[in-house]
Amino acid sequence: MPQKPKLGQNFLHDQNAIRRIVAALGDTSAQTVVEIGPGQGAITGILANQAACVIAIELDRELAPRLRSLLGSDRVTVLEQDVLQFDFAAAAAEARQKLAVVGNLPYYITSPILEKTAALDIPRAVFLIQKEVAQRLVAQPGERDYGFLTVRTALFAGVRLRFDVKPGAFHPPPKVDSAVVTLEPGQRDLGISDRAAFLEFVGLCFRHKRKSLRNNLVEAYGKEQIDAWPEARLRAEQISLEGFREMWQRVAPAVLPPVRPA
Repeated sequence: MPQKPKLGQNFLHDQNAIRRIVAALGDTSAQTVVEIGPGQGAITGILANQAACVIAIELDRELAPRLRSLLGSDRVTVLEQDVLQFDFAAAAAEARQKLAVVGNLPYYITSPILEKTAALDIPRAVFLIQKEVAQRLVAQPGERDYGFLTVRTALFAGVRLRFDVKPGAFHPPPKVDSAVVTLEPGQRDLGISDRAAFLEFVGLCFRHKRKSLRNNLVEAYGKEQIDAWPEARLRAEQISLEGFREMWQRVAPAVLPPVRPA
């Protein structure tokens, strides 16, 4: 009898989806793969036969020892730990190589995991997430799903939507569709040295999503300055990542070096 989830997990059992997720990681035969939320080990079992090493991070106190008993070996290490406390840099240093990351992410922790992994020095991450979130990650300026999450992720990583996964692929079936996305961090260098301050500025632009940039920014930067901007009457959802960089440069010129033509 399938185990009842205790932390809101929906366990993936569709073998085709599992194979496609592993395939999206690419060749892992000489690579260490960190799996977030291995659950009952559906993906872990395949990785154990394909990857050089697997570090499976499971928070559930009942699932972790069962998975360790089932798959633990010289090639598979099961850690009972909160992934947000996991030191990816230390694991990479110990493995003496960059890490690949994969995971079936619970909805309640998807955003902080995306934020953490997008900023890592890794070649690729493959995540199974709610389709609604996946659409927000790949949305383009002007589209309904485009928002702060889109911009924040794009600042650190290229994102690609791979394929959809229906509720019947899980036990128990979730009430929404899911999708697989790949993140490839470090693809874009916009010369933004203080990314935290830049994202604070972007967050201010999105403070009231349906209001204009002028209405969101005038209190912080003054009417005279903001009214002179050509984008003042636009909404944040209409601005590209490069557009946010250009506006940020106007209010923090000392932070950003000039952009050299390609």
